[in-house]
Amino acid sequence: MKSSNVFYLVYGLTLLLGIICIVIVIAWNTWYRGGFAWDGTANMFNWHPLCMVSWFVLYGNAILVYRLPFTWSSSKMILKLVHATLNLAALTLAVFGLLAAFGFHNKMHIPNLYSIHSWVGFAAVILFSLQWLLGFLSFLLSCVPHWLRAAYKDVHEFFGICILAMTIAACLSGINEKLIFVLNSANSSIPYMKLPPEAYVANVLGVILLCFFLTVAWMLYKREWKRPTPYTLALGDSSEVYQELMVLGSDH
Repeated sequence: MKSSNVFYLVYGLTLLLGIICIVIVIAWNTWYRGGFAWDGTANMFNWHPLCMVSWFVLYGNAILVYRLPFTWSSSKMILKLVHATLNLAALTLAVFGLLAAFGFHNKMHIPNLYSIHSWVGFAAVILFSLQWLLGFLSFLLSCVPHWLRAAYKDVHEFFGICILAMTIAACLSGINEKLIFVLNSANSSIPYMKLPPEAYVANVLGVILLCFFLTVAWMLYKREWKRPTPYTLALGDSSEVYQELMVLGSDH
């Protein structure tokens, strides 16, 4: 099977997993947690997992923009704009998710930022904000010298993967923390250790989120799925994807 066909197969699976995650988190908070509102109640907090899961899914897809083979013949600037726009939308979701959590906590007089979930999640949002700002200044506005921009590129890619890993860690720990709070409370008829239906739904969500992360990580790891550069072409790489690019006559 051609390398590009395998890529699109894995990419299609990634898109499907992301959509399923968003559907499950909506169903979980609608059927078991009372739905959504913006009134300081627990229904306001329900926006937090939805926004954060959506941020994670959108962020994963934003990272993959440069991996899509049909974009290799497109202008690099267009891809930069798409990448930046998707990440800005993801950042907006993350901010709304934090506002929902802090708003609920403050209304109910619950302390903020006391758990490992909140520490990792808040750090991920802060780093993501800085990552977007520095990337915008470096690669879109070109406010830094070329040599510094070239040196920062590796740092940008490294922290992009690190933030993605921090986000999945925050998602999984957040799901577990939420289940412990709501299912081990006095209002719950079945404790968490008995695995009520809500626990099954949330645990399945966590597993699918992990699968989404692993598919994104695999696509980032595969060398032949990386957007070729003039340097790699000059080396005369004979892999199939580079041959396809040369046939397209891409101008990098």
